[in-house]
This record gives sequence, C-alpha cells and structure tokens, in this order.
Amino acid sequence: MALHARMLVVTCRPSALARWQAQAVREALIRKFPQLKLQIRTITSEGDRRWDRPLPEIGGQGLFTSALQRAIREGQADLAVHSLKDLPVEEAPGLCLGAVLRREDPRDVLVSTHGSRFEDLPRGAVVGTSSLRRQAQILAMRPDLRIKPIRGNVETRVRKVREGEYDAAVMAAAGLLRLELQEEIDDWFSLDHILPAPGQGALAVECRSQDDELREFLMALDSDSVRAAVTAERAFLTALGGGCSAPVGAFAQAGKGDGVEMKAVVARPDGSRLLRAEGRGSDPIELGKTLASQVIRRGAHEVLLDV
Repeated sequence: MALHARMLVVTCRPSALARWQAQAVREALIRKFPQLKLQIRTITSEGDRRWDRPLPEIGGQGLFTSALQRAIREGQADLAVHSLKDLPVEEAPGLCLGAVLRREDPRDVLVSTHGSRFEDLPRGAVVGTSSLRRQAQILAMRPDLRIKPIRGNVETRVRKVREGEYDAAVMAAAGLLRLELQEEIDDWFSLDHILPAPGQGALAVECRSQDDELREFLMALDSDSVRAAVTAERAFLTALGGGCSAPVGAFAQAGKGDGVEMKAVVARPDGSRLLRAEGRGSDPIELGKTLASQVIRRGAHEVLLDV
C-alpha cells in the first residue's frame, strides 16, 4: 500500500518535550508531502516508568528507546522520534536511522533558585543532575559543589529547583528552548567548559530498514551537516565502547571548507581527571575513531572503569 493511502503512526515518549519533537517531525513531513496522513501515538519507556532511581543505577542501552523500537518492529508504529543522545549507537535489528533533523543549541545550561550564575553558587550548593558526564565536568570546575541525582521531565526538574529542593540543576538547553522555557535559564555553559552528550540537541527518526518508500520520504528531512557531525560524535563513543550514560562528551560541526571539526572529553565521574581531544577530518567516522584513539592512549579505558 502506498504511503499516502495509509495512516502513518509516529511514536514517541509521553513527555511534553517528546510530543513537541514528534509534532515537529510530523509537521515537517506534511510540509514537504501534504498527501501524507500521520498520527502521533505515545508509548511509555522503561526510563519513564522508573523515576525513583538515578539514571546510572538503571542505565544501559535503550532505556528511553527500546519500547518505541519494539512498537515499530511489531507494526504498531511506522516511525519513532527520539532525542538522538538517548539512542544507542548500535542500530537496532530491523531498524535504521531514517533522518537526522536540524539541531537545536547543543549546550548545557544552569537553572538556579535565585537566578544565580554558576560561578556565584555558594560553596556546598546542591546541584541536580543524573548525568555522569555533567557531574564530572561540573566538579572539575567546582569540586566544592554537591551533586544530587535529579529525575523527571523538563518541567519537573525546573519545578524542583524553583521549590528549593536543589540550589540549581544542569540541563540541556534544547529541551528548554523547544518548550519555550528559555526564561528559566540562568546561565549558559560554553563548550570549553561542558561538552554535551554525543547527539545532544539533534532529533532522530527511526523506521523499519526494509520500508524503502518511507525511508525515501524521510531522506527529505535529513540534514547532511548535522548527520555528519553526530556521526563523528557517535563514532567517538562507539570506539570507546561507551553507552549513553558514560561520562563522555563530544561536539562536532562543519569546519571551514570540507570536513568536520570535533572536540571530545572522557571524564572520571568525580571530576579529578578529564581527557580531552580535538581535531578535524573529512570522514566523520574516522575522525571519531582518531580522537578516541588519542584518549585511549592516555588512559580513557581506565577512567571509564571508574564508572
């Protein structure tokens, strides 16, 4: 059956941000192909059900994505929309990455109780994050701070700070910007201070690898420059053997002329050791592997054993 003659089901997680992302993909497809009919169906992931425990304790591949992937394989959905940083680097059996869309600002930001900037937080301030990557880079700058796990969707984490449960929280700018909560941002971290998770800020669309017609439609949404950048970032993570929860940061972008430029970091969770690398190359995968080799030679695998 031709795509325009059937209702395509777009699946996503139930949070406001996930629904915003799915709606953005739906609207982008309809703008390019008005004949398509798409509906959004939410599915609760394992990560959504287990808010009571810190992410590193329940981590593992596919915590926020496996339920959506299963729905595609079982025919309950045609495509799934993910935050790319949550998507495991290995392709799921029978599925493929049909499109990588434009990227929102990839940086991390600070939400604080009294509008404080990071440098003005008092000694011993409680900072919320469940990301070992963020924790390590925060403590490398401010070892005096206390890190406390924080879970919940974007709005819940902001509320926990505003109600005084935390002095501050570190979050991805992309989620706040997409939900038009930019007024909640009290400080921005430069990429020299905190590198984002591989793929942070980018949207990924998965579909069945054998659905050639749908893959052709999705290609129209694909951003070549963003795909090249996140391919380099994820290649770095793959070469290290790390998963989505590893204390690994990477950010790549199109360089001057041809090629991609990338900065990366592997960190000990307590912030006592950060291994940094940067470079550029014409092949994103080889660039990621090259930078991974650099930090491995300097002890990255030993650092990751501390996780």
